[in-house]
Amino acid sequence: MKALLPAAAAALILSGCAGRGELDATGGITAVRSACPVVGVAAGTGDVTLFSGADRSVAALDLAAVMTEVRGTCNETGDQIATAVTFRVDARRTDAGAARDVTLPYYIALVRGGSAVVAKRVGQATVHFDAGQLRASATGEASATVSRAAATIPDAIRQRITQRRKAGDEEAAVDPLTQPEVRQAVLRASFEALVGFQLTDEQLRYNAQR
Repeated sequence: MKALLPAAAAALILSGCAGRGELDATGGITAVRSACPVVGVAAGTGDVTLFSGADRSVAALDLAAVMTEVRGTCNETGDQIATAVTFRVDARRTDAGAARDVTLPYYIALVRGGSAVVAKRVGQATVHFDAGQLRASATGEASATVSRAAATIPDAIRQRITQRRKAGDEEAAVDPLTQPEVRQAVLRASFEALVGFQLTDEQLRYNAQR
């Protein structure tokens, strides 16, 4: 978990989902950035496989489930920014026998700066299979909260990013986000709300090795 969450968070940050910027006609940058966390699934924890007994061959596969349709709704009007995440769990079992309920634990982690897990909550989603049914689905929800102050870029850094630059000036050729202090300030103010199945160490290894 500790190894997988930062990698996934970094990928989300680099994708630019948290904001965007465009040069305006005067050489400045018009920045559009939301304080809301980026919502996604942490790498390696978006699916889970259950087996019958200790055997880990295909013949012993009992059930496989995947997390899909992950969506986030953010309220950033107050001092505390609240994000609600919903998702669906699609499961398939190998034995279409009697009716069965399978409870799968999941989590939501609030990740700051692409590497620091600052909060985590665990919940459960129960998938119900009717008798003779191979496939079933369930829905899940989770929430995360971050303070507006923590998700706000300092004014001095924001001014360095958005300041007007004249063509021909040396500083006009330098992307401010390549400067370590600017990049670190942006990362510190960037959060991700990542969901996934709460896997055992063995399940994490299985997902990583297959």
